[in-house]
Amino acid sequence: MNPQLVKYLSVIGTATWQTFVMVIFSTIFSLILGMPLGILLCTSDPANGLRPRKVLNQVLSVIINILRAIPFVILVILLFPFTRVIVHTAIGTKASIVPLTIAAAPFVARVIESSLKEVEPGVIQAARSMGSTNKQIIFKVLLPEALPSIVNGITLTIINLIGYSAMAGTVGGGGLGDVAIRYGYQRYRIEYMLGSVAIILILVEVIQLLGTHISNKMQAKR
Repeated sequence: MNPQLVKYLSVIGTATWQTFVMVIFSTIFSLILGMPLGILLCTSDPANGLRPRKVLNQVLSVIINILRAIPFVILVILLFPFTRVIVHTAIGTKASIVPLTIAAAPFVARVIESSLKEVEPGVIQAARSMGSTNKQIIFKVLLPEALPSIVNGITLTIINLIGYSAMAGTVGGGGLGDVAIRYGYQRYRIEYMLGSVAIILILVEVIQLLGTHISNKMQAKR
């Protein structure tokens, strides 16, 4: 086999794997952080929350809005010291998971909040009339009812993380973005640029189709 082709496949293959690792782990960690925040935002809503807490709700909203407003590349740089503390390095695939998680968690929180607020108030009132506690309403009524919408939101989160992971490559994060910059742009190797972009587009399309399919099946079973 042509040595140039072998090198090309090796570089693209390694970068694709790095992107998978970054996206998968940052998705998991952002859900761990963002889901409780989203539930808290919904339940503490001063208008319709299960346990209205105006000050808590406003403080959380401000923090989440600030984190969402910071451009990702700037966030990566700001988090260099924190990332070094967590993973003992500020560059590479493992290090990129930290800012990716911090960037995605506020988005997940808003997705969970908006999905829970879409649940019909009558369903909640029916659960209350049967003596359900707030905890039971959250985990046995709100989350199951909002699950199709949550899946759609998680799908969008993963797609955003694929884009963020490409941007992480511009600051030494590895993955397909790194290949596109180092090989495609800096070395004028258009095939690396096109290969990276093509794989990113395929990943986005596959994730969107899979997420829509799962959400539709959940909706049909309700």
